[in-house]
Amino acid sequence: MAKIKVKTHSGSKKRFAFTATGKVKFQHAYKRHRLVSKDHKAKRLARGTAYASSANIEALRKTIPYK
Repeated sequence: MAKIKVKTHSGSKKRFAFTATGKVKFQHAYKRHRLVSKDHKAKRLARGTAYASSANIEALRKTIPYK
């Protein structure tokens, strides 16, 4: 019997990227709008990219199976 293809989660495809070592990279949240009312420290900490926790990597791999 043929192997069934798994659908890729479109939201995950846009938000997460896998590195060559297998880590999952993503952008911080809360940096898109209403930035006037947010604390400078919160905006600074949300600036760069981050890596997902090792506890969540398997779940993220299931949402993006072909990367």
